[in-house]
Amino acid sequence: MTISAASALKKLLLLFFLIAGLYFARAFLIPLSIGAVVATLFLPLCRWLEDRSVPRGLAVVICLLVLMSFIVGIGFLLSSQVSTLVRDFSLLRQSGLQTIDHFQEYLFNQFGISIEKQNQALSKQQPAITQFLKDMAVSFTSLFANVILTLVYILFLLYYRSHMKQFILRFSSPSQKNEMGKVIDRVGNVSQQYLLGLSKMIVCLWVMYGIGFSILGVENALFFAFLCGLLEIVPFIGNITGTAITVLVAGVQGGSFLMLTGIVGTYGLIQFIQGWVLEPLIVGSQVKLNSLFTIIALVLGEILWGLPGIFLAIPLMAMFKIVCDHVEPLKSYGFLIGAIEHKKTEPGLIRKIHRWSNKK
Repeated sequence: MTISAASALKKLLLLFFLIAGLYFARAFLIPLSIGAVVATLFLPLCRWLEDRSVPRGLAVVICLLVLMSFIVGIGFLLSSQVSTLVRDFSLLRQSGLQTIDHFQEYLFNQFGISIEKQNQALSKQQPAITQFLKDMAVSFTSLFANVILTLVYILFLLYYRSHMKQFILRFSSPSQKNEMGKVIDRVGNVSQQYLLGLSKMIVCLWVMYGIGFSILGVENALFFAFLCGLLEIVPFIGNITGTAITVLVAGVQGGSFLMLTGIVGTYGLIQFIQGWVLEPLIVGSQVKLNSLFTIIALVLGEILWGLPGIFLAIPLMAMFKIVCDHVEPLKSYGFLIGAIEHKKTEPGLIRKIHRWSNKK
C-alpha cells in the first residue's frame, strides 16, 4: 500500500512539473509547437516534390512559399472585406453614438444618474484606453516576431525531419524500431488530418454563412461570413464570438428583430450541419477524442498558452492519445481520452452518409 501511494505521489509530482514547465517555457514552446504542427501539413507536398527529384532544400522553400502565399491571400481577403466595412464607418459611428445616447437616457430615467456624471465616468477611462492601445501595439510587434520565428521552425523541421526521426528511433530497441516508426508516422498524420479537415471546414462555413447572411440581407455579409468561418480555429468559442459580433453590428446598423433572430437561427442550423454531417465527413475518425477531454484540453491550453494553446490543444491531445495507444503503461489513459462510438444513435441518413464517405 505504501509503495502504491508513493508511486501515485511521484506521478502527481511529475504531472505538476510537466504542467509548470509548459507554462514557464511557453515563450519558447508556442512557436516551436505551431511550427511542428503546421510542418506536418506540408509533408505530403514536400515528399511529392522530392519524389520528382527536387532537392530537399528547394522543396522545403517551395512549401514555405506556398504557406506564405496562403497567409498573404487570407490577409488580402480580410483587408478587402474590412475596407468595405470601413466605408460604412461613419454610419456605424453615428448609429453607435445614438445607441450610447439612448443608453445614457435609460440610465438617467431608471437610476437617476445624470448625463454629466456618466460623461465624467467615461472620461476617466480615457487613460486606460490609451494604455490598451499601447499594449496592442506591443502585442502586434511580438506577434510579428513569433510569426517569423515559426516560419523558421517550419523550414528547418521539414528539412531535418529524417534526422530527427532517426534520433527518436535511437531510443528504441531494435525489435521495436519498426513499431516506433509507425507511431511517429501516425502522430504526423493525425496533425495533418486535423489541419486539412479544419481548412475544409472553414471553407464550408464561409459558403454557408455567406449564403445565410446574404439571404437575410445583412450588410457586409461576406465579411461577417469570412469572420465566422475563420474563427472556427478556436473550437466552440469562435463561431459564437463571430455570430455575436454579427448580431451586434447588424443591430447598430438598424437591423430588424427578424434579421437578428435570423442570424442566430442561421448559426444554430449551421452548427447542426457542422456537428452531424461536416465533422464526420471532413475531419473523419482520425482525431478520436471524447467531448469531455476535448473541452479539458481547450481549457488547459487557454490557461497555459492563451489563444495559441486553444489552437494547439486538439492536435497535441490527439498526438498524445496515439502515443498512449502504443505504450503499454499508458494504454489506459489512451482509452480514457478516446472517443466512444455511438453508431446506433445516429439517424439512418447520417449513417448512410458516413458509410459512403468511408468507402470513398
